[in-house]
Amino acid sequence: MTPIDTLPDSQNKDPQPNPQPHVLAVVGNLHPASGTRTVVLRAADIMRSQGCSTDVLDLSVESLSMFDANASYALPGYPTLKVRVERADALILGTPDYHGSMSGALKNFLDHFWREFAGKLFVPVVGSPEKGLTVADQIRTVARQCYAWSLPYAVTFSDKEDLKDGEVSSDNLKHRLRMMSRDARIYGGLLSGQRREDLAGNDACFMARYRIPTG
Repeated sequence: MTPIDTLPDSQNKDPQPNPQPHVLAVVGNLHPASGTRTVVLRAADIMRSQGCSTDVLDLSVESLSMFDANASYALPGYPTLKVRVERADALILGTPDYHGSMSGALKNFLDHFWREFAGKLFVPVVGSPEKGLTVADQIRTVARQCYAWSLPYAVTFSDKEDLKDGEVSSDNLKHRLRMMSRDARIYGGLLSGQRREDLAGNDACFMARYRIPTG
């Protein structure tokens, strides 16, 4: 092995700390008292306690019109929402399992964006009476199509087994949320730092297409 004192300066420096990611937590259930909302808000609270900044987009409160490529981008609320998505480094995407698919509300939100997701981390949270595997896979498919990353697992929960009186009650779900929040913070920060470096640099990489031309 090469002794560390002979390494180039660029390899001999201490690694720079990664920024704490800014997290957009999306509640993709239109029922105001949904289990999805309970779990997503709990996840956002944990991430705030770990030093992350968070922004909650509750689609039961902030309604989003059905996506229309010919009209949606000109609607009054779109520019503000776009800024919120652009600011995010990681996105917690909460949805119920509807017939083995994500909710229409979450899919509609995802349909409004593409470039804004590139290089960012998707964190699937699925309320399901079973395991929600197909729903999590659909979210990962959207991530791949948008050049985003995804955690290699999803947090799934059952309203009956994991929630009580509008609160997270099971030790298993509490543990999973703590683990997910830790992983989203660590890997969201890593990806955020690299995304910014790639956008500012000249190397050939998948983020090169998103660079803003200068000069």
